[in-house]
Amino acid sequence: MKQIIKDALILFAITAVAGVLLALVNEITKEPIAAQEQQKKTEAFQAVFADAATFETLALPDMTAPEYAPFAEAHPLSEINEINTAYDTAGQPVGYVLTVTNKEGYGGNIQFVMGIQMDGTLNGISILETSETVGLGLEAQTVLAPQFAGKNVTSFVYTKTGAMAESEVDAISSATITTNAVVNGVNAGLDYFHGYLMEGGMSNGQ
Repeated sequence: MKQIIKDALILFAITAVAGVLLALVNEITKEPIAAQEQQKKTEAFQAVFADAATFETLALPDMTAPEYAPFAEAHPLSEINEINTAYDTAGQPVGYVLTVTNKEGYGGNIQFVMGIQMDGTLNGISILETSETVGLGLEAQTVLAPQFAGKNVTSFVYTKTGAMAESEVDAISSATITTNAVVNGVNAGLDYFHGYLMEGGMSNGQ
């Protein structure tokens, strides 16, 4: 009986020490990890809006409000996670950077940022997070992203036979699910911009 109690106390002590050490490690690494994530986000913002000097995060609206119902119905598998206004060196707004997540990826969610000028021109997109297949879906940044740059259209479609129009993008070979997810996510971002942020839109970002 004494041996059982002794073993139990030893196990308890080991567990307690391990818990304390884990908490200390988490506390020590929390700030560096947060800093790395912020740096990654900042680099992504600059990649899609090189002309911007600063970015200001806007408060996300209540997407369950009635005025956002059309957007939610049109894009049930895409979410707007963050909205940033891009400013030039003179402090004038030059566009927006939207953080979008689409849930239709082959390996799970695909999150990216997209920079949109005030006139609706899409500067480009930059992938933040993806779990797509190596060599296939992971080519979203190198194969898909460049195809969106400099386009001023309200929506995109993907094609397997070669893009011929401004609104068409070439699908990643053997990764149409990933292509579809990215295209749908981009279309959601454009729809949100034209409906709620662009001058004359429903709410103009308010």
